[in-house]
Amino acid sequence: MRSPLRNWRRLSKPQRTEYYLRWSLYLMAVFLMPGVLFAIGTGSGAAGHSSAVQVSLLIGLATTLVLLRTFRVTLDHYLRRPAEHRRWIVLTVGLVVAGSWAVMLVGPAGDMTAKPVQFPFTALVAGYLLIFGFCPVCVGLPPRWSAPAGLGMVVAVVPAMVLAGVGAATATGFLMVMTVAMAFLGASCRSFAWLTAIVWELDAAREAQSRLAVAEERLRFSRDLHDVMGRNLTTIALKSELAVQLARRGRPEAAEQMAEVQKIAQESQREVRDVIRGYRTADLHAEAIGARAVLRAADIHCDIDLGEEPDRLPPQVQSVLGWVIRESTTNVLRHSEAARCLIRLRQEDGRAVLELENDGVPAVPLPSQGGGTGLHGLRERLAAHDGELTVPTTAPGTFRMLATVPLPG
Repeated sequence: MRSPLRNWRRLSKPQRTEYYLRWSLYLMAVFLMPGVLFAIGTGSGAAGHSSAVQVSLLIGLATTLVLLRTFRVTLDHYLRRPAEHRRWIVLTVGLVVAGSWAVMLVGPAGDMTAKPVQFPFTALVAGYLLIFGFCPVCVGLPPRWSAPAGLGMVVAVVPAMVLAGVGAATATGFLMVMTVAMAFLGASCRSFAWLTAIVWELDAAREAQSRLAVAEERLRFSRDLHDVMGRNLTTIALKSELAVQLARRGRPEAAEQMAEVQKIAQESQREVRDVIRGYRTADLHAEAIGARAVLRAADIHCDIDLGEEPDRLPPQVQSVLGWVIRESTTNVLRHSEAARCLIRLRQEDGRAVLELENDGVPAVPLPSQGGGTGLHGLRERLAAHDGELTVPTTAPGTFRMLATVPLPG
């Protein structure tokens, strides 16, 4: 079993949340032993029954070890990971019931008529076994199965209490109290597992959202490429077919048609190059507003300051800075766990400077991030306009990027 502090800085927020909740369940199993010791120390009639004390301690320790493993596999099963949870649940239930019988049969019967009542400490040990043993059952089984299992555990211990000399009415009342406690702690453990699953679902939804942002970018590029090439390719096909027909008839107009095809092909090549380099107009305001909407949907606060008159910037400068905002938004969603993002545009020394900053950058890159080419692509776009992209050093956990483009004149 790994230490909860190992490689803590390399874990993402969902992984840290799971570690916290998982070890909360493990501590639930560990708390069984203090309960057994409390029962031995406070239960009347413990003196002179060293065999019962030894059996209680041995069974409590064995049950604690089994519960640690059962909690682990049942939580993995709840999170839909491969785990052999059924055999461990059966082992836990069998150990709890058998341990309760063993403790009750070797322990003192107690005097239920004495004042104050001497309730057998072994009954308290059996109660703790029932309560804590039922917790992993609630995690590994749905309520429609865990409730009958818990009721069966309680009913199976009643005959042992009667054989130990505990009155039927007293045993029934005591076990009713145990049933309420089992239901409460079982529901708490189930809620821990539910919270863990919800955190992972939210993380998966965020990952899907970042992928949708990338897919939207690809779709937008495909639409631009279709707009550029669709009409031109159709025209080239028609003119080529016309040139073939004219050539077969020996008409000189075929050469004119092929010259037009060549001209259209060259124009298409230039337009495709413009699309790839980002020369086509990308509205700066639209990209900024879209970025804020996407980030807010991901629960990231976004501050935008485009200055007083961003519309006076040349169209090509607005276009390339719009591409920077678009790509940076995707990077924030995919490669950080940001809660705050800043987009600021200013002009200084004859250059337009776009500053982007966000928090939530892990100290060590997460294994799922991999290596991307987003910054390299942005540098290529900016280089086509004699611009540059810099990533200055910032405080730990913060990422800051400056995109500068020279202004004409």
